[in-house]
Parts: sequence; C-alpha cells; structure tokens
Amino acid sequence: MTDKTKDELLADFVATSPGYYRDQFQKIGASAAFTWTFNWVAAVLGPIWFGMRGLWNWALTFVILEAFAYIQLGRGLFGDLGASARERIAQIEGTLEFRREQLQAAKDRNADNVDVFERTIKSLEDAIGDVQAEIAQLEAGAIWVALTGLVALIIVKAIAGIVANTALEKRYSDWLSDGSISAGLDPARTALAALFAVLVIGISVIHYAFPGAIGWLTDFPTDPGIRLDAIDKVEAFFAFIIESGEWFFQLITLGIRTVLDALEVLFVDTPWPVIGSFIILLTWLSAGSRAAIFAGAFLAYMGFLGFWEKAMTTLALLGTAACISIAIGIPVGLFCARRPRFYAIVRPIMDFMQTMPAFVFMIPVIAFFGTGKPAAVVTTMIFGGTPVVRLTVLGLRGVPETIREAAIAYGASKWFLLTKVDLPLAAPSILAGVNQTIMLSLAMVVVASLIGAKGLGEDVLEALQYASVGQGILAGFAILFCAMILDRIVQGKRD
Repeated sequence: MTDKTKDELLADFVATSPGYYRDQFQKIGASAAFTWTFNWVAAVLGPIWFGMRGLWNWALTFVILEAFAYIQLGRGLFGDLGASARERIAQIEGTLEFRREQLQAAKDRNADNVDVFERTIKSLEDAIGDVQAEIAQLEAGAIWVALTGLVALIIVKAIAGIVANTALEKRYSDWLSDGSISAGLDPARTALAALFAVLVIGISVIHYAFPGAIGWLTDFPTDPGIRLDAIDKVEAFFAFIIESGEWFFQLITLGIRTVLDALEVLFVDTPWPVIGSFIILLTWLSAGSRAAIFAGAFLAYMGFLGFWEKAMTTLALLGTAACISIAIGIPVGLFCARRPRFYAIVRPIMDFMQTMPAFVFMIPVIAFFGTGKPAAVVTTMIFGGTPVVRLTVLGLRGVPETIREAAIAYGASKWFLLTKVDLPLAAPSILAGVNQTIMLSLAMVVVASLIGAKGLGEDVLEALQYASVGQGILAGFAILFCAMILDRIVQGKRD
C-alpha cells in the first residue's frame, strides 16, 4: 500500500465516490472535535450500508433501532392492538358462563349464597365492560403508535447519516495501519448485510403486526420426544457413572469427612473461651488490635444470640471446602501459569463451574454423594474453588520476565525460582484468590443447607420458609460477621 498515493489508497478503500469521501475525511481529520457531516446513502440504507462497509457494530445497533421503529409502524397501521385484551374477555366470559350456571343451580335449590353469585357475576360483567373500553382506547390510539414509529424511524435514519462518515473515516485510519482489515465493497459482505437486515426487520414486523400469521415464529418447531429422549440419555449416563464409580465417590466422601470431622472437633467441640480467644488472637496477629476488637464483638454477638454452635459448624464446613479448594487450586494454578495450552482447557471448565446455577449442579452432586455435609462441601467447592486458580495464574504471569531472567542468569534452580521469586512476587494475587474463595464459599452457606448442611444457613432457610424476618436478619448478620472475621484474618494489614 505504501507505493500508492493517498487518493489511490482512498479509492481502493471506499470503492465508490472517492471524491466525496476525500472531502469528508479531510473535514473530519481537520478537527479533534466531532465534525458534523451527513451521508444520505447511509441514512437511506441504514444497517445495510454499515454492514457492507464492514462496520458491523454500528450495523447491529441500527438494525435493532430500525426494527423497533418498523414494528411500531406495522402495529399502528396493520396490527390488532386489542388482541390480548380480547383474549382476556374470552377468559372472563368462560368464567362468567360457569358462574351463571352456579347461580341458576343455587336458585333451583333456594341456597343462601345466591346473592354472592349475583355479585360475582356483576363484577365479571363490569370487568368485561372495562376491557372493552380498553380495547376501544387501544384501537383509537393506533395512529399514535404509527406516528411514534415514523418519528423514531426518521430519528434513527438521521443518526445513521450523521455518524456514517465519522465511523468510516476511523475504519479507514485503522485500515492504513492494519492490512488485515477488509476494504472496498465485497459482494458477499453486502449480500450478508442486506439479507440480515431484511430478515430481522421483516420477521419482527410480521410477528408484531400480524401475530399468529406464521405459527413457527412464535413457537419453535420442535418435537417433545426430542426432550424426553435427551432426558433418558442423561439419566442413563449418570446412572452408568454412579454404578461404575461408586468406589471413587466413596473415597472422596471419606476424605471430605475426615477433614470435616477434624475441623468440627476444633471449632464445635472445643470450649468456646478457647476457640474464641484463639480467633481473636489470630485476628490481632494478622490485622491488628482494632480488627481483633471487632472480631471479639462479632463473636459476642453470635454467642449472646445463641448462634455460637451453628456459627462454628458453619466455619467447619466452610473451612473444609476452602482448605480443599485452596490445596487443589494453588497447585493447579502453578501448573497452568506456565502451560497456556493446558490452561486453555481448564479455563472453560472453570467458567462452567462459576456460571452454572448452584441449584443445577447440586443435582448431580446429590446423585453422586447423596445429601448431607459431604455433598454440601462438594457443592461449595464447585462454586467457590475457581478464583484461587485464576488469580494464582494471573499473579504468576504478572511476574516480570526481567526478574526471572536475572535469577536464572545467576544460576537459580527451578525450585529456587518458584519459591524465592515467583511465589513472593505473586503472593498478593494468590492471597486475593484465597480470600475470594473463602468469601464465595461462605456465600453458599444458605444454598448448602438445602441438601443437609447444618449451621447458620439452616436458620436463614427456616426463616425463608416461615417468613420469620427477625430470625433471618439476625442469622444473616451472623454470616456477615463470619465473613468479615475471615476476611481480616486472610487479608491482614495489606492495603
């Protein structure tokens, strides 16, 4: 491209009207502020023009805006605005006919509740009258709906014409420095832009202006048997895993139960003055005297309100999940940090673990581990175990290469490089991952109580079931205070 003149480059890029675009680009480039120009072709073609020029972000924006404007035009000119109201009338008339039959039966047997049925029928008739008035009002306002669509369409077209030259000039500047950006008017891109705009706008207008005209636009064309077959296959798959891997799940349950029992002995069975003073001392050593005072106040809150044992049970459950997650997560993060291909495999798995709703992955967990505390620990680990891996990888990849190269140049072994260079420099990020794992694990306390986990989550769940506002708020504050104590212990005095 460097052998061509500026005019030739511009002509190659725009393909049509190079003189017009040369003048517009010079006008835009002459000022750092936004320059007002208007492209009539872009205004008329709208998203098609932006798509054919490769400006797909703008094309998608304008196809949505124009679709809304055309929908309003179609609804106002051709649509049945009172269709949903007429469906309500049909439902009310069905109920009204049933009430009239009840009224006649009550009259035939001289029942005492005749007046009740008469009042009900009168209210239903009044409701029909109100809906009919609503239909008349909607149909009378159809012209205003159409006018709204027309005004919106004019505004959208005007905006498209105003931003077109500026957007294209920016793409031209990018093209000059990056030859991979497509230029000119590619026929395939033009056809795709036109087809996409026509399909989106046309189908949307037909659906809203003529509801029910094309059935498959409303209901996806499918067969219920497909879903039933998929359900059977998934259930057969899990049944096979449960049957063939029973020993494996029992082994995991045994490991979780061992750690959990040890922490329950520490937190629950230990006398409260011992464990309370231990937590306060640990907070003081980690975060200072002020944090220790607050930790003591929070522990006193739990004790005086009768939450002590459940709070310690929660800490044992949380500690088990967090300890196992951290013990697995940090080594996995260390392994992934220097192996991008392996991390490319692990990362989608972690995305799945974080985005899948907790109530969904609780189903296979219950199938594999049953209900109770081990299943609750596994559920908590799935949800809260990913941050420590991500932030370990982030911290290790953030270690400056110059420092690592200097250490290697002085003869550092791999172990020395890891323990004396990488881990110390990545420690803030790794500790942040540990903190996030603990906080997310604590957020699962209430959800875990649904499958048999005891502790403070059980009080919150009970409060939800019986609408006990006081109990729910008090237990919620206890969970909050547990989180604050753990946060200060892990974060320490670091800013």
